[in-house]
Amino acid sequence: MTVYLLAGGGTAGHVNPMLAIARRLRLHDSSCEILMLGTAEGLEARLVPEAGFELLTIAKVPFPRRPNWAAVNFVPRWYRAVRDVVALIRERKVDVVIGVGGYAAAPAYSAARSAKVPLVIHEANARPGLANRLGARWTRFVGVAIEGTPLRHARLVGMPLRAEFEKSVTDSQRQAAKKSFGFDPTKPVVVVTGGSLGARRINETIAAIAPDFERAGVQILHLTGRQKSMMDSVVRQSPDDVLKNTSYVALEYCDRMRDALASADLIVSRAGASTVCEIAALGLPAVFVPYPVGNGEQRFNAVPLVNAGAAVLVADADFTPDWVRYNVLSLVQDSTRLRNMARLSSTCGIRDGAERMCALIGEARAEARSARTLG
Repeated sequence: MTVYLLAGGGTAGHVNPMLAIARRLRLHDSSCEILMLGTAEGLEARLVPEAGFELLTIAKVPFPRRPNWAAVNFVPRWYRAVRDVVALIRERKVDVVIGVGGYAAAPAYSAARSAKVPLVIHEANARPGLANRLGARWTRFVGVAIEGTPLRHARLVGMPLRAEFEKSVTDSQRQAAKKSFGFDPTKPVVVVTGGSLGARRINETIAAIAPDFERAGVQILHLTGRQKSMMDSVVRQSPDDVLKNTSYVALEYCDRMRDALASADLIVSRAGASTVCEIAALGLPAVFVPYPVGNGEQRFNAVPLVNAGAAVLVADADFTPDWVRYNVLSLVQDSTRLRNMARLSSTCGIRDGAERMCALIGEARAEARSARTLG
């Protein structure tokens, strides 16, 4: 029986690819044992058990960014975390470690090196995180989701996706999805999302221009996010409200994201790596409004689709009601341009990222077996 240890987490951007890889490994070999390694504070603490996988936790050991008391304590905490993972690898007879970045990943990478088990890494963002930059020094088996990601030994595999995102959207599926949200299937729909917590700039701007879109015959599905302040300036609706035909539907959360995206003639969204890759896999045109805080990776995530002509990029500060009226409204009314963007998006989409990662994992295991035989 093969034992896999998947390490990483913190955010949905780390956890969802990790779960997609795990599901595909189990599909290939139902007898395999899959262990997940994360922290008690990360999103994996909820999502991994909900998905039916065993979660093991270690202490959160963030890399120090400046000289302070945390930096002084970093070294002993780091060695303790690595020692704990080495013990876990040996106790559970782990055959391969697979990491996706995040707080739990770096100690796992170091432990895999110490325990001499194969290491495979997946990087979701166009700008790799510190953990994966470290781990890529210790393995040749590095898969990336975004073309051009500057990571040692990087191989383009795409994003490991949930099964429902592995096929592009057909016209009949789009019409059915529109109807399921109460929309007129003969009119265009713009789907707006700022992620699970929402995006204030996007929410306020869309709420301001909604009447203009309604007058133009354009419908909006607005996924505002769950932070209370995100709903302050938009119409509150329950899921039952979507049963009536309306031109503007605002929901804090949607548990049918494939259907939500499938209903779109155009997507307006942040540019998280998973979102960008899902949009491309479904073959949809998009307007990306990258998150303006952090190391700027969201803008770089969107660049391949923008360069291909499948998406438009706008800075958060420039995403104003006037900009949307002039650019988005004219775009969603240009069916010829939208069809061309959708076609280009589909050519950029990688729909078998989970399968490609499994092949990379298999390659790493085969090399390790060969080395043991020769040794």
